[in-house]
Amino acid sequence: MKPADTRTSRRSDCPVNVAVELLGDRWSLLVIRDLMFRGYRTYGQMLDSGEGIATNMLAGRLRKLTAGGVIEATDEGGVRPLYRLTAKGIDLAPVLVELILWSVRHEKTVAPPALVRRIKKDRSAFIAEVRRSWEEGGSPIISDRLFPEATQKSS
Repeated sequence: MKPADTRTSRRSDCPVNVAVELLGDRWSLLVIRDLMFRGYRTYGQMLDSGEGIATNMLAGRLRKLTAGGVIEATDEGGVRPLYRLTAKGIDLAPVLVELILWSVRHEKTVAPPALVRRIKKDRSAFIAEVRRSWEEGGSPIISDRLFPEATQKSS
């Protein structure tokens, strides 16, 4: 399938620039993380995810990611929309997994050691599990109950 032309006014069509313009702000990858790994679906869940995003910032990122085709808002939740990654969004799973491993290798993080071992043992299997979860509706890969330290505010 040919990629959608979502070009607005980019600095360039360099692949890195295209990704940075869509995903390179402070909050977008955290929204994607919450949808992908934690199974969050609502605005309120993402607002309470721990990093302290302002309501206007979250609303703006949700609009931007929806316009970019990375997430979609559904009316399954009645009055309030439920958010879900699109196929384009779930294709970011390998990128987020590598960011997790890079951060753990080079910085102090609250990444659960059991999760890191699981990813390191077999990245492909972990990414396949993320995809399966997405196909089945987005159940959490990183459960707040199983890995409470993954949802703590970083200092």
